[in-house]
Amino acid sequence: MDTKEIYMSKPWLKYYEEGIPEEIAIPDVSIPESFEQTVEKHGKRTALIFYGKKISYSALKDLVDRFATALADLGIQKGDTVALYLLNCPQYVIAYFASLKLGARITPISPVYTSKEVKHQLVDSEAKAIISEDILYDNVRNTGVEIEKVILTSIGNYLPFLKRLIGQKTLSNAYRGTAIPTPQYIQEKGIYLFKDLIKKYPPQPPQVSINPKEDIAALPYTGGTTGLPKAAILTHSNIISLRTMSASFTTLLKEGDETVIAFLPFFHIFGQVVVMLNSLIQGYTIVLFTTPDVDAILSDMERYQASVFYGVPTLFDGLKEYEKTDRVDWRRLKLIICGADTLHDSTMEGWERRTKSVILEGYGMTETTSGSHITPHHRPKRGSFGLPLPNVKAAIIEVEGTEFMPVNEVGEMILSGPHIMQGYWKRPEETKESFIEIDGEKWLRTGDLVRMDDEGYFHFFDRKRDLIKYKGYSVFARHVEEVLYSHPQIKAAGVVGVPDPSVGQLIKAYVVLQSEARGRISEEEIMEFCRQNLAHYKVPKIIEFRGELPKTDVGKVSRRELREELEDV
Repeated sequence: MDTKEIYMSKPWLKYYEEGIPEEIAIPDVSIPESFEQTVEKHGKRTALIFYGKKISYSALKDLVDRFATALADLGIQKGDTVALYLLNCPQYVIAYFASLKLGARITPISPVYTSKEVKHQLVDSEAKAIISEDILYDNVRNTGVEIEKVILTSIGNYLPFLKRLIGQKTLSNAYRGTAIPTPQYIQEKGIYLFKDLIKKYPPQPPQVSINPKEDIAALPYTGGTTGLPKAAILTHSNIISLRTMSASFTTLLKEGDETVIAFLPFFHIFGQVVVMLNSLIQGYTIVLFTTPDVDAILSDMERYQASVFYGVPTLFDGLKEYEKTDRVDWRRLKLIICGADTLHDSTMEGWERRTKSVILEGYGMTETTSGSHITPHHRPKRGSFGLPLPNVKAAIIEVEGTEFMPVNEVGEMILSGPHIMQGYWKRPEETKESFIEIDGEKWLRTGDLVRMDDEGYFHFFDRKRDLIKYKGYSVFARHVEEVLYSHPQIKAAGVVGVPDPSVGQLIKAYVVLQSEARGRISEEEIMEFCRQNLAHYKVPKIIEFRGELPKTDVGKVSRRELREELEDV
C-alpha cells in the first residue's frame, strides 16, 4: 500500500466508537429550517439562560420572527450582508437567525476591533445593515462608512433589573472612552432601536426560498498570514454539514438533554458554530455569558448542572491553578473540550491532577467551518487533536510539494469534506492558493504542520508560517514554547524567528515570568534551562522579558504581532 492509499484507507476508523459511521447523510436544509425543526420538538425547553433570564425555544422563535419581519420591512432581503457587532447576548442569537431566515448573510465583527478594522470589514463584506451594541457604536460612527440601516441594542435589554445596572456599569468600565448615542442623536440619524423593532413588528416574516448548497450563510473573517483579514465563504450546507458530522461523533450527548456553558465569543467561528449553533439545533440549553467572568461561570456550572464545557488553552491554564476551580465536580461533565489552539502538556497534566477529568482536544479553522477533528472520549491520546470526523478526508503532504508523506512524518495537512469553505470572499488569487488538486480531487491546504501516527491520530506541530529555519535546521516554535511553559516560573511564552543573514533565522523567545520571579531570574538562566531540555539548535539565542504578550481574540499568544513588532524596529 503506497502512502496515499494509507490515508485514503482512513486508518482512524478502527478507533471510532461503535456505531459511528464513516459517512453520514447531510440534510438538505437551511439553518433556519433546522432551527425551526428543533423548536417543533423542544419548544417548551429553555434555549437561553442569560444571567438568570430564561428564554424558551418557542419564545426565541417568536423573537426571531419579529426581528426578521422588522428587517424585511427595513429593506433587508436575500443576498444582503448584515453585520453583527455584538457581545454575547440574546440579541446576537435573535439577529443571527432572523438575518438568515431572510436569505441574508451575516458577518460577525469582533467587539475589540478598532474603527479601522471595523471599516475594513463593513466595506469589504458590503454590509447593508449593522446591528451594534450601543456601547460599541462609537467605533462604527468613527469609520465614516455610511451604512443604510443601523440598529442599536443594549446588553441590559434582556437582563433582570438589578443585573442590568451592574452589567452596564461593568461594560462601561471595560469600554472606557466610548459614548452611548443620545436619544436626540438616534432620532436625528434615523437609527433604529432593537427593542422597539421587536415590540413594533408581529412574528410574520416573508417566506424566502434558500438553496442550502449555494446560498451564503456567513462571512466570518480570518487573519491570514499577511495583510488585511479576509472572509471565508460558508454556505448553509457547509455549516449544517459540520453540525451533523459533529453530532454523529459525540455520542455521549443527547438531543434536548444537555446544558452548555457559553462564554466563548460568538463572533469567533468556534463560539458561533460549535457552541451557539450546534447547541440550538440540538435542543440544548445555553447558559450565556457576555464576558468570561470565571467566578460567575463556575457558580452557574453547578447551579444549572452544566454537562458540556468548551474552553481555550489560556482558560484551562488559569483554572488549573485557580482557588475556586474545585467548586465544580468536573468529573460529572459529559464533555470538556478545548479548541482554538493547542494545549501545552503542562496545562493538561496540571488539569488532570487538579480535577481528575480529561480535556478532549479538537482541530478546526474558519475555513473548515470551525472543525474537522475531535478526540474520541472513549480513547483519548495525550498530545493529539484526535481523529477526522465522519465524511472528512485528511492527509499529510510535503510542505513544498504534493507528495504524500509517510505515516509519522511531519508535513502540511490537507482536508476534504462537505464542511470546507467555498473560497475567500472577493479573493480569487488567495482562494486559488489555498486549494490544491491531487489526482483530480480538490483539497484545502491548512497551512498547518501535522503528522498522523500509526493509529490515525493526528498531532499538531506548528503553523507553516511559524516554522523557524536556523542553519538549515527546522525548528518548531511550539516545541520551544512547550519547554518554556514547563519551567515553573514561566507564565507565558511566544517564540518567533528573527531574520539573520548568517544563520537564516535566530530563535527569539518572549517570556512572561510569574510575578514572584520577576527580577530574580535572568535571561541566561532561561537559556540554560532550554539547553538542558532542547537540542542545541533549538535553544533561543535571544530572550526578552515582557509584562504581557499580545493575544488573539480567543486568548492565544499572537506570534504574528510579535513578528510585526520586529519588522517595525
